[in-house]
This record gives sequence, structure tokens and C-alpha cells, in this order.
Amino acid sequence: MSENNEPRHSAEPDPDRIPAPQPPKSQSAAPQPPKSHATAADTAANIETPDEDDAAYVTSLDTAGGAMQPSAVPVSAQSGSLPGAPEEESLMRKIFTGNGIVTILAVLLALILGGLLIAMTDKVVGTTAGYLFARPTDFLTAVWSAATGSYVALFQGAVFNPRGTGAAGQFAPLMETLTIATPLITAGLGVALAFRAGLFNIGAQGQIIMAGILAAWVGFALDLPVGLHLLLVLLAGIIGGAVWGGIVGVLKARTGAHEVIVTIMFNYIALYLLRYLLDTDLFQRPGESTPISPILDASALYPLLFGSQYRLHIGFLLAVAATVFVSWLLNRSTLGFEFRAVGANPKAALTAGINVSRATILVMTIAGGLAGLAGVAQVAGTEKVLTDGVAATYGFDAITVALLGRSSPWGTFAAGLLFGAFRAGAVQMQIQTGTPIDIVLVVQSLIVLFIAAPPLVRAIFGLNPRKKKAAPAVKSQQAAATGGAA
Repeated sequence: MSENNEPRHSAEPDPDRIPAPQPPKSQSAAPQPPKSHATAADTAANIETPDEDDAAYVTSLDTAGGAMQPSAVPVSAQSGSLPGAPEEESLMRKIFTGNGIVTILAVLLALILGGLLIAMTDKVVGTTAGYLFARPTDFLTAVWSAATGSYVALFQGAVFNPRGTGAAGQFAPLMETLTIATPLITAGLGVALAFRAGLFNIGAQGQIIMAGILAAWVGFALDLPVGLHLLLVLLAGIIGGAVWGGIVGVLKARTGAHEVIVTIMFNYIALYLLRYLLDTDLFQRPGESTPISPILDASALYPLLFGSQYRLHIGFLLAVAATVFVSWLLNRSTLGFEFRAVGANPKAALTAGINVSRATILVMTIAGGLAGLAGVAQVAGTEKVLTDGVAATYGFDAITVALLGRSSPWGTFAAGLLFGAFRAGAVQMQIQTGTPIDIVLVVQSLIVLFIAAPPLVRAIFGLNPRKKKAAPAVKSQQAAATGGAA
């Protein structure tokens, strides 16, 4: 018989095939149980459930407990679900234990704890706590009223205020939220992109400052036509942030300097450079003793999206476009694949032929350019001047935004909107209820804490993945083996 016509294994004997003669067995040999019973017993004894050993379980399924030869394609690589794990159960388990639901629950848990902190600062709650055991309902009602009242005020200051004058006044909080969220989104994208490549871009603050310096100078020092002037302001800001981030990438790639230390130092360099420049004739407004630049020319400012009644400008549309760009870059481009490969395992990426040094420099340059968009939004959109507070705390808040968004482009976009709402609504919450504005910072910190500990959130809400159950086929084999042995 040729090599290409080797006999196949079959579960049933071939009646046309004459078995080969077997040598006589010794009389002293111990009697053996029937083959079928031995195989079934061995199968029942050796089959292990996924809880004990996943590899042995998959092998058992692939070989029917040792009764058949392994298939060419392992069962673990074949399509479909394993026995005992229906599609509906697997899907529901993924939904309720996935990263998305954990993020939502982390925000919810932070809001609950924040509500308790708000209640602790409320005077009515303190009064009712004095006779808690006599009338506990008064205490619980006061806690509920304090927490819900503060969050309602936060919503009205961030999304929709029904007491506003007309539609313009009612939707003014939403416009303010989008305005504040714009630099958070773009700077957060810069941090998130670096995270995906395995780098910690803690220097978004300095990149925003450098972008603001260059964009502001082009905006008030040059006299250019409308359109061209704004385009140069935008390019100058992006280049300023990209160069400031690219230098960090070069130092990391060429010398091995840790990007966290370098970016933190670059933040201070950018800040003190800004303060120095604002005291020079080149940047300080004539006739002013305070460190403030001239107002940017009208041709260098971002156009407003809904008129002068709101501060929302086209920088928000650029933030949306930047989110689409980063999503395409990471998921659809070869360069993005290299970034993700380097972030997953730099040594493996180098072995696969990826230029890790080049990827490091490029990702920090692009990340700096994204953060530079935040600087342009500040000087050309929101503030219209350059001050030493141009970056505020956007660069550091961007780290939190990227963490909350789990370093995904659209997750970062949503996190930027959430933190923008917190900032916009905190003032209204303090005005209406007297709640300290620092409570909002506490809630943001709690969100980051729970985002960094997904197992804790799953344990609190009882969403730990359920243990796999033994397959029905295996159970039937065990039952058959037990019955056969009996």
C-alpha cells in the first residue's frame, strides 16, 4: 500500500479485514477487563473539567477521551462553541464581565461614594444624625436629598438647565461642556496613543504649553489673510507639540532615557520658558505689567459654531476628526499595527522586523501633535490670549481621561465629555447646593481608582466570570462508564 493510501482510523471494526494473529497469552497473566470497559473507565478517570486543566479538557474533547486519533485542526481552533458552553451563556458572560460594563460600573460606584461624601458635608444630614436611632427615616431622607440635589445641580450645569431663558439658555450648559471637553479629548488622545505603544506620555502639559506659545505668536505677530492665518496658527501649534514630544521619543530611542522622567522635566522647562517669554517685549502686551500676550487677530481665531452666545468653536469638530484619525491609525494602518506590536512586546516586534526606535519616535511625535491641538484650542478658541495658565491642568487631566477611556480613541472621547461635564457642572453645583467644588475632584479620583482595579469592581457587583461547567458529552461518557462498570 502506498504512503498516500494509508488506512484511516475508524470507530467500528472493518468486517472485511482479517485481524493479524496474536501470540498466546501467558497463563500467569492477570485477567484483564473487557476493552470497552477499560476504555470507558480510563476515559471517565482521565477526563478533567476546564476548572482543573483547560488543556487536558480540550485534548479530551478532540480525541473523544483517547478513543480516536487527534484531528488535523484542534478543537480549540475550530469555529463554534465547546460543548457545555452555549452561545447565549458565553455572550451574556462577555457582556456583563467585559471592560465596557466594568467602566460604567466604576463610574456608578464613584458617584455613589461621592454622594455619600456630599451627604457628610450637608448640614441637614448632620442635624438628623443626632437622632438617627429615634427617627432613622429622617436621616436617610436627608442623605438622599443631599446627594440627589447635588447631582441634579451638576446635571443642570453640565447638560440641560430647564430654568434657562429660552432654548439658548437651556442648552448653554451643554455647549460649555463641549467647549471644556475639547482640549481634554485631544490631549487625552495623545496620552492614549502613547499608552497603546507602551509609552507613558506624562508630558502633555508641556506639549500644550509649547503649542500655545507658537500658535499665539503666529496669531498676534503676523498679519495674514483670513483662512491662511488660522491655518498657520493651527500648523504652528501642532508642530510645537509634535517637536516637544518628538524630542522625548528621540531621547528614548537613542539613549534609553525613561520617557516618564524626561516628559516631567520637559513640563517644567515649557512652563518656565512660557513665564520668561511673557516678561519679554516679544510676548508681553504693550502697556501691561502682568504676564499676558496681545489678543490674537480676528483672522487667527477659531470660528464659533453657534454664534457669540456660546463659546463652542470648531476646535470641537477638530477633536472629533482627531478621534477618527487615531481610530483609523491604530486599527486600519500598518503604522498603527507597528505601534500596537511595539506596545505589546518590543522584543518580539524587533524580531519580526519592526523598527522599534522609529516607532517610538513617531508615536511620541504624533502624540505631541495631538496634545498640541489642545494648546491651539486654548489660545485660538477659548482664551484668545496667551497666559501662564494656558494649559491649566488639561495635560494632567488628559492622563485620567486616557485611563478612563482604556486608551481607546472613542473611549477617550467619551471620557473627555464626562470630565468636561464634571468641570462645567461643578460650579453650578456649588452655587445651588453649597457643595464644595472639590467633591467633583474626589469623584474623578474615585473613578480612576476603580478603573485601575477591575477585579474589585467585579467583586463588588458579583460579576466575576462563572466557572466553566463540564461538557454534557463528557457527563454522558462518565455516566456510561459508571453504568458499564456496574
